[in-house]
Amino acid sequence: MTILADKKCDNILEVKDLKKYFPIKKRFLRGKGGMVKAVDGVDLYIKFGETLGLVGESGCGKTTLGRCVLRGIEPTSGEILFRPDCRDAVDINKLSDKSLRCIRRYAQMIFQDPYSSLDARMTVLDIVAEPLKASRILKGKALEDRVKYLMDVVGLEIKHLKRYPHAFSGGQRQRIGIARALATNPNLIVADEPVSALDVSIQAQILNLLKDLQKEFDLTFLFISHDLSVIQHISDRVGVMYVGKMVELAETEELFKNPKHPYTEALLSAAPKTDVDIKMERIILSGDVANPADPPSGCYFHPRCRYVRDICSREFPELVEAGPDHYSACHFAGELKLAGIC
Repeated sequence: MTILADKKCDNILEVKDLKKYFPIKKRFLRGKGGMVKAVDGVDLYIKFGETLGLVGESGCGKTTLGRCVLRGIEPTSGEILFRPDCRDAVDINKLSDKSLRCIRRYAQMIFQDPYSSLDARMTVLDIVAEPLKASRILKGKALEDRVKYLMDVVGLEIKHLKRYPHAFSGGQRQRIGIARALATNPNLIVADEPVSALDVSIQAQILNLLKDLQKEFDLTFLFISHDLSVIQHISDRVGVMYVGKMVELAETEELFKNPKHPYTEALLSAAPKTDVDIKMERIILSGDVANPADPPSGCYFHPRCRYVRDICSREFPELVEAGPDHYSACHFAGELKLAGIC
């Protein structure tokens, strides 16, 4: 099922049946030994100006999906319809290298690791200016003025432009990464766990900075994280992934209060609760996460699901609307009364 907003012009991004399979190479014999289905038929959309949070266990395909959206890695198949403004969308998956170079100024990425994502041999000035040079947008004094402006916007001092990344803390390095992502004045930013490597106090600063920048620059975010508290704080809608599949998609408040998929319920039960009045049974999932190279028949989650029935092992559940703008890939989404965080 393809999920779209009522008005396509409201969507800056529409992903349809996106797949990314990685071949398994045999060690002793040449040839392929099967496929790892890292992203397996994902549909989603993101509206202009909103933040779509993407959450799931490590290895579920979140980062692969984010990189496929920008064609940082080549998708196996599917459509990635990107609309920088309210006009005809372009399919990023079908663009030539030259056309892709032009469109990338409108879609940028913030990486997870603020240490390895910055070139240690380049100064801050060169790092932030690099996208502008690559896109041939500015040069000379205009380029340097733009970099100084961005440094101020992300809360760094202009006098540090000639310094190298090793001279900065983790939070400062991530601010440099954010400045680099803003350099070309993009419409869409894919933020791949941008706070997971930072101290908790610094996480809050970066999250608040991203929210302020979203208002100031009218940005749209695809925000990837494994931390539910972060996702709840920053997201307008949330997508839950499990073994390369989208299993639930809904507005943030609705998903946290009224989950429609057993996997989402289990994730919410494991999330730390700051409110002592919230009483929720901790759900311990049995077994291991399904192997994306050899997933089980039917619903991928059924070997670990405490609500499993016969049909779950036979038929794969499609992602269907279980409520207003609330989608779930569960055969019994309309029947189960699952516990959320009230």
